[in-house]
Amino acid sequence: MIKPDVYDATLNPLFRDVLSHYGVVALACRVRDPNRKGKVESGVGHAKRTPLKGMHFESLEEAQAYLDRWEERWADTRIHGTTKRQVSAMFAEEQPSLLALPLEPFRYYQHGMRTVHRDGYVEVEAAYSAPPPGWIGKQVAVQWDGLRVRILDPKTGELLREHRRAERGWRRIQESDRPSRTPTTTHKLLARAGLAGQSIGVLCNEIHVRQGEVGVRRILGVLALAKKHGVVLVEDACVAAIDLGVFDYRFVRKWIDRHPACVLTLRQVDPLIRDLTHYRNFIDRKAEKETS
Repeated sequence: MIKPDVYDATLNPLFRDVLSHYGVVALACRVRDPNRKGKVESGVGHAKRTPLKGMHFESLEEAQAYLDRWEERWADTRIHGTTKRQVSAMFAEEQPSLLALPLEPFRYYQHGMRTVHRDGYVEVEAAYSAPPPGWIGKQVAVQWDGLRVRILDPKTGELLREHRRAERGWRRIQESDRPSRTPTTTHKLLARAGLAGQSIGVLCNEIHVRQGEVGVRRILGVLALAKKHGVVLVEDACVAAIDLGVFDYRFVRKWIDRHPACVLTLRQVDPLIRDLTHYRNFIDRKAEKETS
């Protein structure tokens, strides 16, 4: 039996899942009738006052062993105050009517909200799972444990997709959800990469050709490096990646880490800027006039 305010929570799909898992039905108390809940609530207070009062345990296992002994030697053998019968005898009569527990306990999920990335995935602990098409840029509710990731509609609680947990960096998507053509957002992203730099555009296109929509995050990573370190440095890194045939974001990032901008030589980046030898010759002539 549960309280009326908790009964309202049966609309929550997680609560319904718990009831369904154990094959039970929620029985709500009558409104403004607390006596009907007393028998259920009093069991908690009884356990606190009787076996646990004043006790201290070093571990959960020690506490469980103590409670098992208490239940076997005292709780099961006592005469129940209301029924005037031994507890263990009453349980022996009811036990044949009880359902067997499920093979696995109910899995309690961690939960949170995620925004679906433009590559169509949500991230959970560095692994990626895909909802159905049409959710890019929108928020979804996510539940996960050590085995599964569940993606739900945050408004209705409807289960959209359930995937097995992927390893860090890996992805899960239902085969029918794979896009048959390149999304418009990806075309725009590749166009941005081409405008950023010729070699940047070539590398990003190769990433997309080889990795598909999975590569969208890596393309965004390349553009983020260009914004942080400057187009010139990232363009040089992309040239090196293309020459070596390594079409990967990680190579570009590591190349930049090993070739910081401060050690690069100056280079011509605009036709309006004269060659550096002109400035050097001008300074040399001025120096000769001052010394003569």
